[in-house]
Amino acid sequence: MAAVIHRLHALFHPGEYHGWGRKRRYFEGWYYKVINRQENRAYAFIPGIAMNETGEQHAFVQVLDGKNKHAEYHTFPSEAFRPSPGRMEIRIAGNCFTANRLELDLPDIRGKLEFSGMVPWPVRWYSPGIMGPYTFVPFMECYHGILSMDHSISGELIIEGHKVDFTAGRGYMEKDWGHSFPSGYIWMQTNHFQNPGISFKASVAKIPWLGSSFTGYIAGFWDGDKLFRFTTYNGTKLEKCFADQDSVELVFRNNDFRLEIFARRDDATSLASPIGGLMDGRISESMTSELELRLTALSKNRILFRDQGRNVALEVAGKVEQIYT
Repeated sequence: MAAVIHRLHALFHPGEYHGWGRKRRYFEGWYYKVINRQENRAYAFIPGIAMNETGEQHAFVQVLDGKNKHAEYHTFPSEAFRPSPGRMEIRIAGNCFTANRLELDLPDIRGKLEFSGMVPWPVRWYSPGIMGPYTFVPFMECYHGILSMDHSISGELIIEGHKVDFTAGRGYMEKDWGHSFPSGYIWMQTNHFQNPGISFKASVAKIPWLGSSFTGYIAGFWDGDKLFRFTTYNGTKLEKCFADQDSVELVFRNNDFRLEIFARRDDATSLASPIGGLMDGRISESMTSELELRLTALSKNRILFRDQGRNVALEVAGKVEQIYT
């Protein structure tokens, strides 16, 4: 009964652990993106738990060094994974991850970072997070949550014996849970534009459902004051989706706005990803791509925002031709 109560509470608090009572074919991972003020250091820290079909389990902390294009996958016994019921706090051995801080005790990285000025995706009783009503749909292969579109960082890390100050840097936070990533998807994110406090995230994926499939998409643009939402469930149309070895193009349109993105891909780094609960898959992520973004108000055909984004995290994975439009 306690596991059911914890899962129900987590349903409306996306950052919390959702896997209470799960023993097999399940993964859950959090994604902390941190970039220092000088923008010469960019990391993604990804803690989580993985369980395969037979119940084999392990905890992990995956580290992506985006500038040096290098990744490490640190494994821990499943017993080292200690989530806290009723709040977002995940401990893995000497590492701790919460809604407003992370503490690392890894072989080559130690230290503490704190976050402030968080910009979470709104949670409503009928739409608890970025997946909206799809949050309530059972048996989906992967669920997604945005924990902070943008926030400020303070603190420092000791990385390979060198002190790296992240104070006044920018961060982003999201998570995934389920059993597998989609067979084909595009994901991108940046909160580095000309002016600080602006953030953008989008993903498009082929979603299997009841023996068939559909193209699902979720995108958000935070202009520092207002969140513009473009999702499968709010009437948005995906007018264009295409990727090749050099670039990605996405165009979203709803009744009021059009969001156009042209991203230039940079060299990516291989990361572990979930298949059937265990982290046996491979995807590639760049943290040094760039994009051009334009937001247009349709009623007056007026451009509300146009700028270039840098330090773009970008993944193009699997059979992406399945989602081209």
